[in-house]
Amino acid sequence: MRAALVGIDFGAGDFNASVEELALLARSAGAEPITTITSKRSSPDAAYFVGSGKADEIGQACADDNLEIVIFNHALSPAQQRNLEKRLNVRVLDRTSLILDIFAQRAQSHEGKLQVELAQLQHLATRLIRGWTHLERQKGGIGLRGPGETQLETDRRLIGERVKALRTRLSKLRKQHATQRRQRGKSHTFSVSLVGYTNAGKSTLFNSLTKAGVYVANQLFATLDTTSRRVYLGEEVGNVVFSDTVGFVRELPHQLVAAFRATLEETIHADLLLHVVDAASPVRMEQIEQVNLVLREIGADHIPQILVWNKIDAAGLEPAVERDEYDKISRVFISAHTGAGLDMLREAVVEMARTAPGQSHLYQDQDAARAQDDDDEGAHDQEQDDADAGMTPDVEPVAIQTSTNAGPR
Repeated sequence: MRAALVGIDFGAGDFNASVEELALLARSAGAEPITTITSKRSSPDAAYFVGSGKADEIGQACADDNLEIVIFNHALSPAQQRNLEKRLNVRVLDRTSLILDIFAQRAQSHEGKLQVELAQLQHLATRLIRGWTHLERQKGGIGLRGPGETQLETDRRLIGERVKALRTRLSKLRKQHATQRRQRGKSHTFSVSLVGYTNAGKSTLFNSLTKAGVYVANQLFATLDTTSRRVYLGEEVGNVVFSDTVGFVRELPHQLVAAFRATLEETIHADLLLHVVDAASPVRMEQIEQVNLVLREIGADHIPQILVWNKIDAAGLEPAVERDEYDKISRVFISAHTGAGLDMLREAVVEMARTAPGQSHLYQDQDAARAQDDDDEGAHDQEQDDADAGMTPDVEPVAIQTSTNAGPR
């Protein structure tokens, strides 16, 4: 589908990077960007977002290049979207609708499909413009006349009923996740969630750490469904659960954040976050901030975090570990593609697991138990050596009572 991309610069510092990201999003959705139209404004136009003159320029470009769709790098109001479609005579999408469409294509699991449908219906509820003509209840004819429901009212009611049903089903799935987390808590399993900007290499890193075989592609939102795997990291910490989560993006639609809360709760309840960063991206610092914004929104900003600078092979960096002023690990430089630095990352996870609140005492108890076992085994060996040498251990004599009522009790 041939598309025109439209971006308006309102003075943001990362405008060019945002437009480039829009092109990646469009390709991920299956569109072919033919032309990009940009301009500067101090504020959006109430009717067309871009102003009538720029709207006519976009319409001319659509006619000249035979374009089928116009994609805006912004969130449009329902009125603005309708006005633009009438003026341009082509379909108009905003950034939110584009991301929702990508999510609809990528969702594979039952839970993922439910979450995407919920987000789409919530977005559609504000844009009902007689789109469902097959639901019309007002029909003519004898015995069929009467007040009844208008089509718009019917659509809203049906959407409301479907949204309620989806929320109920997602609530049940959320309870299932909570049960699974409680089981991991009972076994004192340390949990690690991989978070980061979309296409930063989370799934590649997840596969490198767990051999899970999660789908990987050089595109935005390649995977949506949370995948968890248990990995043994040595006697010090035992098994650790790694979870791969959905990628974040700037201006992530609030409907998606709300709908994917069941998925993102794996992040909220993690003991450690591995914040994967594309070290080769020129806007990596802005991407880090965007991820932290979403983490704050879902209440996961208090969880300990290690910045994992991925793709060092493309950035010309070497594997390394950096610590802060408190001697805690702050950054690990790796390449999930080549495997460089993965051993450092595993050691960092082990160190964080041993020093994590609520976990360190567990490992100390395990160490004490192992030490006690070693002491008991050593004492048993010493007693055996003494017996072999004809010596008796220095013990207190114990009086043994006998009973005439012998027999099983």
